[in-house]
Amino acid sequence: MIKKWFKNIGPGTLVAAAFIGPGTVTICTLAGVNFGFNLLWAMLLSIIATIVLQEMAARLGIISQKGLSEVVREEVNNPFFKQFITLLILAAVVVGNASYEAGNISGGILGLETILGKHTIDFGSVSLNVMSLLIGIVAFMLLYIGNYKFLEKALVTLVLLMSISFLITAIITKPNVLDILNGLFFPKFPERSILTIIGLVGTTVVPYNLFLHASLVKERWSKKEDLSLAKKDTLISIVLGGLVSMAIIVSAAAIQTTNITNAADLAKGLAPLYGEFAKYFLALGLFAAGITSAITAPLAAAYVAKGCLGWKVGLKSKKFRIVWMSILFLGVLFSSIGIKPIEIIKFAQVANGMLLPIIAGILLWIMNKKSVLGKFINSKTQNILGVVILAITIFLGVKGILKVFNLL
Repeated sequence: MIKKWFKNIGPGTLVAAAFIGPGTVTICTLAGVNFGFNLLWAMLLSIIATIVLQEMAARLGIISQKGLSEVVREEVNNPFFKQFITLLILAAVVVGNASYEAGNISGGILGLETILGKHTIDFGSVSLNVMSLLIGIVAFMLLYIGNYKFLEKALVTLVLLMSISFLITAIITKPNVLDILNGLFFPKFPERSILTIIGLVGTTVVPYNLFLHASLVKERWSKKEDLSLAKKDTLISIVLGGLVSMAIIVSAAAIQTTNITNAADLAKGLAPLYGEFAKYFLALGLFAAGITSAITAPLAAAYVAKGCLGWKVGLKSKKFRIVWMSILFLGVLFSSIGIKPIEIIKFAQVANGMLLPIIAGILLWIMNKKSVLGKFINSKTQNILGVVILAITIFLGVKGILKVFNLL
């Protein structure tokens, strides 16, 4: 059974790899440290929303054999609106992923440095982080090979490593199961928690993952009969990703201090209480989270640029490679010269939560077009769930904007 599951595992794992990056690890750590188990419900809500939206993106990719940005480009007829949406998508995903990439690589560095210590190379007044260059080289090699199946296997291995690491860390802390269930199924809004809630939603229901998933499924599947495999793959992968995120919150809740700003601090904080094993497992998980996101963010940006600009190219084409190389280079540069990632990551996650309603709205509109999907358009239930998710993301987005400007 396990062998069969591994054989059928697909793009859903890459989506899980993309949303469990250092941003997720950071925001989940802060949620656990500051609010205990009280925000687990927000993570559960995020997982349900992710499953609903990612299933739509996967169905669109298999039936149309096109990426989301390609379909948007073809289906929007108004020239002004088409240009506006194209620019919005390019800015949100390509430019956004360039800023995320520094955080992804920096997160991987935090994991390595927790175990191996800090190593730098000095060039006059500039100091470069060796770990940053190492992660950049690994990500470059995996992307440059340009073989989807190889990339998928590498990321599946890293995701499993990350999942096992974080889940073991949570078990080591021996949490109270009743408290966890209370946090999961009884929503609470502790004081000053709204931005953390938006961050949890924004870091899980990631707009660029909708583009990535629609593009990746057609690399793996091409027949309508494959829809059931894609649905199963999406469900298993995202539930596993959600369990990892919850495990981080549970682990962080065990620390009786608020002087924690990232997962590396969490690893060090757990060590005196639960032994060196906790520290090593968490650091290993953070490294895997960093490197998987360092690979998927440039890949997503390249797929979006391809769709928005109408390129008919593959993974090994020069244009496609230039996009992901640029994103990866900027990430390595900014992380290696020591720009502090934590505040940047937190801001980016909140910004993602604000952007999500626009992308989700566009996806819902497309999923009801028979000219694109034929009989595979959304059912009434899928539309109701989609509208509820859209309403929640708009509500949280507006609340977040009001909070940021001190109007709430």
